[in-house]
Amino acid sequence: MTARISRINPDQLHETPGYHHITVVEAGRTAYLAGQCPLDQGGSLVGAGSLDVQVDQVIVNALTALAAVGGQPQHVVRSVIYVRSDNREDLGLTWHRLTSSALGPAFTSASTLLGVAQLGFAGQLVEVDLTVALPD
Repeated sequence: MTARISRINPDQLHETPGYHHITVVEAGRTAYLAGQCPLDQGGSLVGAGSLDVQVDQVIVNALTALAAVGGQPQHVVRSVIYVRSDNREDLGLTWHRLTSSALGPAFTSASTLLGVAQLGFAGQLVEVDLTVALPD
C-alpha cells in the first residue's frame, strides 16, 4: 500500500509540523468521509464546551468510519480540520491532540487546519474531513 501513496515536502517550501505539502496517490479506490463530528451513536453532541472531549469523540468516529471501509489512518491522503475558534492556541492544541492519537498517522499527508466561526451543530467545536486511498 505504501507504494501507492507518496508524501513530498519540496526543499523550496517551508518545514511543516508533521504534515506534507504534497500527497500523490496512484489510481485506486478512494473514500471521501463526511466531516466527522463530535456526536455519539445516537446523534447527540458530546463534550459541550470541551474541545478536548469533542476532539476525542471525532477521533473515535473517524477511526470507526475508516474501519467500515477497510481503511486505516495511514491510508488518509488529505485532511481538513475545522475548529470553531479564532484562538491560535485552540488550533494548536487540536492539532497536537489529533496527531498524538491513534488517528495521528492520518495527519502526515496533505492537511489544512482552519479556525471557523460556526459549524453545523449547536455547540460543535471541531470537525475533521478525510480523504482516503483504500488498500486493494
